[in-house]
Amino acid sequence: EPFTTFFLNANDGKFDHPDRTFSSIARSWRTSQRDTSDVKELIPEFYYLPEMFVNSNGYHLGVREDEVVVNDVDLPPWAKKPEDFVRINRMALESEFVSCQLHQWIDLIFGYKQRGPEAVRALNVFHYLTYEGSVNLDSITDPVLREIPEAYFIRDPHTFLLTKDFIKAMEAQIQNFGQTPSQLLIEPHPPRSSAMHLCFLPQSPLMFKDQMQQDVIMVLKFPSNSPVTHVAANTLPHLTIPAVVTVTCSRLFAVNRWHNTVGLRGAPGYSLDQAHHLPIEMDPLIANNSGVNKRQITDLVDQSIQINAHCFVVTADNRYILICGFWDKSFRVYSTETGKLTQIVFGHWDVVTCLARSESYIGGDCYIVSGSRDATLLLWYWSGRHHIIGDNPNSSDYPAPRAVLTGHDHEVVCVSVCAELGLVISGAKEGPCLVHTITGDLLRALEGPENCLFPRLISVSSEGHCIIYYERGRFSNFSINGKLLAQMEINDSTRAILLSSDGQNLVTGGDNGVVEVWQACDFKQLYIYPGCDAGIRAMDLSHDQRTLITGMASGSIVAFNIDFNRWHYEHQNRY
Repeated sequence: EPFTTFFLNANDGKFDHPDRTFSSIARSWRTSQRDTSDVKELIPEFYYLPEMFVNSNGYHLGVREDEVVVNDVDLPPWAKKPEDFVRINRMALESEFVSCQLHQWIDLIFGYKQRGPEAVRALNVFHYLTYEGSVNLDSITDPVLREIPEAYFIRDPHTFLLTKDFIKAMEAQIQNFGQTPSQLLIEPHPPRSSAMHLCFLPQSPLMFKDQMQQDVIMVLKFPSNSPVTHVAANTLPHLTIPAVVTVTCSRLFAVNRWHNTVGLRGAPGYSLDQAHHLPIEMDPLIANNSGVNKRQITDLVDQSIQINAHCFVVTADNRYILICGFWDKSFRVYSTETGKLTQIVFGHWDVVTCLARSESYIGGDCYIVSGSRDATLLLWYWSGRHHIIGDNPNSSDYPAPRAVLTGHDHEVVCVSVCAELGLVISGAKEGPCLVHTITGDLLRALEGPENCLFPRLISVSSEGHCIIYYERGRFSNFSINGKLLAQMEINDSTRAILLSSDGQNLVTGGDNGVVEVWQACDFKQLYIYPGCDAGIRAMDLSHDQRTLITGMASGSIVAFNIDFNRWHYEHQNRY
């Protein structure tokens, strides 16, 4: 649903004839290639909705003439399940190979091959009623008397007026078979520049260029030996201070300036005078021990709170840190420039145990979610303009949450929020993870497999996949609709997980001090980095997805070279 209801409404409450029903990818491909009257369009759901290939409601769709019962859609042999088909189909659509051919599709649909002799030569001619301007139904006021200026329409041989039946048939044709888009171009569209084209240019920042780079770029040891429990790499060049913000277990934070030195020559932001710099420069107030008072959060936290990565959130501009765990059931906002408290936010009935931030909108606005021992979550709005929780600076002392999320039976310990999907996924100390909308509605519970009862880490991609880490090394991958897609168990007590920006790769790190890269869809191991001499407590990726920064239990941070493209299908198969 709602597609089934839409279909029945458009077909007088009946399903289509079984032989016309979409029941096989291969069959539909063959008929569309061989039958000139069979014109099919790949709708967007082919690239994001695996549920469309499954008759999950068990409808009786009939029996074809070859005595095959119509049920789930038959998939190609390279797709074991609908999720595989959608994922691989989307990878193909977004591939460089398709990008190189994209202009030819534009020519056919919107361009010079849509009409006229070029359309005939390209076998791109459709029913005349589908073309824009061929009919204007709004100009016809009476089913019998309304005339249409186009001379090629069928008219009554005696009155030369459109017949009533013909007009009804014309309307049905348009409703059921659609219309071609507007013709936007009358000249060939130029091909898109892609990595495959760039690979022949010297000194170009290639997507698929071999680089003999060392795994570890640098190690930065802070004077304090306190474990680095939070890392936030907000490194976009347009920021006033591109930086890697770190917070230790003792709540000493550092704003470590980012230098864009890992870009290849010719890449944006690269300059030769930076070539001798390391990518991360230690916060001078920490390095010189000259302004530690501006970096130390001294407000008392609840003694029973275990300080971890979930206790902190750094805003996208690196200017403010949000911290939870205080005895008065609040979470607080601090300026990273002065270390001063700028706002105290109340709303929970017990100690706030975790915080999360969504991706930011233009201007720095974003959602903040707080989870508590009171088993609820509150959704707040961060104003990038006013640098406060809430929309109104005049009422910043008592901001109101946008939504209250309920359903857990125990203390909330982890949460992730995705503004693009409009979803909040949260886990309590015990029990299933819950999926809420940002308006507060509970959508579903993500029931883990056996022995997956204690969620500890959550990461969600904009593609709608949710990775959950449970106690004792257990991982699960759920679709946003609640289907368990994959699971695995490892021998590390994982402390930090993150997904690459495209959601294809998962990076994990834990007490063993080893960073591992996995294929997110099936947990296939892709790479193991050299082990560190201390456990990993937190991690984040630079904006260009080329540097991984980990916070260590020894009080240092380690920067790793990472290139997700090296595990990409196209990179490995070399078109």
